[in-house]
Amino acid sequence: MSYTTEQLLQILDQELRAAWRGERQVLSSADRLQNSVVAKALGSQQLSKVFAVQDFRDQIHQYQQEHQVSGLVWHTCRFKGESIRFPELHPQLTAIPADKLALTAAKASVIQFWRTASQGMRLWQADQPPRPVSLAQVEQWIAETEWAEIDATRSEIYLSLCWGDPKLCRCEWAKPESGCEQVIAAIAEPSPIKL
Repeated sequence: MSYTTEQLLQILDQELRAAWRGERQVLSSADRLQNSVVAKALGSQQLSKVFAVQDFRDQIHQYQQEHQVSGLVWHTCRFKGESIRFPELHPQLTAIPADKLALTAAKASVIQFWRTASQGMRLWQADQPPRPVSLAQVEQWIAETEWAEIDATRSEIYLSLCWGDPKLCRCEWAKPESGCEQVIAAIAEPSPIKL
């Protein structure tokens, strides 16, 4: 019997806490960082903590792949008295092939929720600074992307339109193979929250 996603998250949390308490050490951590100035500035204890967590997380990711344990968790978004529950990749886990299928299967319901919730609002591309974007452009992105995620504050709703590797889609350097277009729907101008 393999561990569940929830059990892996608990194990990761325990290891993270142990590493930051100094109970886990990687003796060769200074040798693993290519920049000796940064290694010296951080110090061997801090580097050891970072690499201990990274090594353990890599082992968890390998376990997930070997035992096909999902990296998805369920997220609930509430906006204007309505809510939607959909899967998203936990930032500490990796995606297995079935996870991407689950993400793409949820796209239609996430988009429908967003279309209803964002009616009458202005749309902005989440750049720095945010730029106005047309509904036609957003609909084109919707058609071109593989899955969607949504989040909200009390007055704004955020749509992420993603493709490629779920673990890398938020990394700018992963484009064009993986990526994420982010849209803010707001009554006026979006708040300065960075997505």
